Amino acid sequence: MRALVVDPVAPDAVRLSDVAEPVARDGILVEVRHASLNRGDLNDARSGRVPPGSVLGSDVAGVVLWGGSLAPGTRVAGLAPGAFAERVVVPPDSIAEVPAMVDLAQAAALPVAGVAALRALRAAGALLGRRVLVTGASGGVGRFAVRLAKMAGAHVIASVGSLARGEGLGADEVVVGLDGIGEPVDVVLDNVGGPQLVAGWQLLSPGGSLQSIGWSSGDPAVFPPYATIGPAKSLTSFLNTGPVGADLADLVRLVASGDLAVEIGWRGPLDRFADAAAALRDRQVGGKAVFDVS
Repeated sequence: MRALVVDPVAPDAVRLSDVAEPVARDGILVEVRHASLNRGDLNDARSGRVPPGSVLGSDVAGVVLWGGSLAPGTRVAGLAPGAFAERVVVPPDSIAEVPAMVDLAQAAALPVAGVAALRALRAAGALLGRRVLVTGASGGVGRFAVRLAKMAGAHVIASVGSLARGEGLGADEVVVGLDGIGEPVDVVLDNVGGPQLVAGWQLLSPGGSLQSIGWSSGDPAVFPPYATIGPAKSLTSFLNTGPVGADLADLVRLVASGDLAVEIGWRGPLDRFADAAAALRDRQVGGKAVFDVS
């Protein structure tokens, strides 16, 4: 089968290749219809976290071929290593059924970004009436975070790179960078890192929390002296770990009901990986980048 594999000497450290078919011993074999590209995938390819020759990717949507309690032909979305291939084995606890009214391309955009936004907001505690700042709000995680925080009753401030990138987010306020935020915030979901993480920390009210989800800037975060001395507040590292099936099923239901929108800003076949990667790195994708696999 065809797949995108890690190759340190290839452009973007990824190449399209023929690989062996996966074997579903302890998981569910899925015919991949769509797979979503995340910044983490680009980092995985270059950092060595995914070994050379291994299939890249995590986000997948398609139909069941074999395995588990799901009948063949069942439409599903899941989180699985090796998603950028024509077929993949998904762990049974990290898969969710997708009803007919939900586009599989949209379902493929949910596992990494949607679950990250959902879990980071849950970790921040009750949101009703609280001021929530989302940095990098025009990206995949950011867009989901804005909408989920609004559903939870928060006053949401979306930080973006330009006003054009803030259109249609549904936030109560849209700011460029962190300019114009005149009052402290209770929660920060930071996708940018670097100086913006430091500035977000300084905006936190006593008792507030900052969830560090991503670091798209690539810049170091330098805290001025005594920035971490004062009334108690917290900075927490974040990573999606463990089974995601239940959270993914919740997100699919929100999409099916029309409460959660999924925006796809780039779409194309696997052999256009270089184009998708460049668009993602250059912040030219509003929402998610999705591959059409089969």
